Amino acid sequence: MSKTKASRLLVRKFNHEDAEFIIQLLNEPSFIENIADKGIKNQQDAFKYLDDGPIASYKKFGFGLCMVELLPPAGSIKASVPIGMCGLIKREELEDVDLGYAFLPNYCGRGYAEESAKMVLEMAKKQFNLNRVVAITKVGNQSSEKLLRKLGFNYEKLLTMYADENKYFSLDF
Repeated sequence: MSKTKASRLLVRKFNHEDAEFIIQLLNEPSFIENIADKGIKNQQDAFKYLDDGPIASYKKFGFGLCMVELLPPAGSIKASVPIGMCGLIKREELEDVDLGYAFLPNYCGRGYAEESAKMVLEMAKKQFNLNRVVAITKVGNQSSEKLLRKLGFNYEKLLTMYADENKYFSLDF
């Protein structure tokens, strides 16, 4: 899962050059409310988050959370813009691989999460031969729940994880 491109988006592996974006995204109030406060306050924290999370996952499983960038219009000389993250996570607490995503608030509600999640799920099937992917949302995160249902996920159960009440969804291929 090095990178994949669609008409509007590029999904690629994170690297240390993405540290400033990680600090910004993980400190958004919506990230802290709907996911968690990861305590990422400076560049060193961001490097550790990347090394211990996505980069370690790439090495161990071949997949992990990835940077999502908005591509410039065709023919433009502008650079792509980091807008969020989306990818596959293998958590020790869960039997199956988990779809994860988070976007900067300015890019929510525009279909980018759906588009990147579809790209990641396609890779899950074709590149990683997964038969099933799960997703977890905090109870009350209705926008995530709506997206998961749109992607074909089915609600299975309530699950307490990381001291939060969560809804557990699954998608079988």
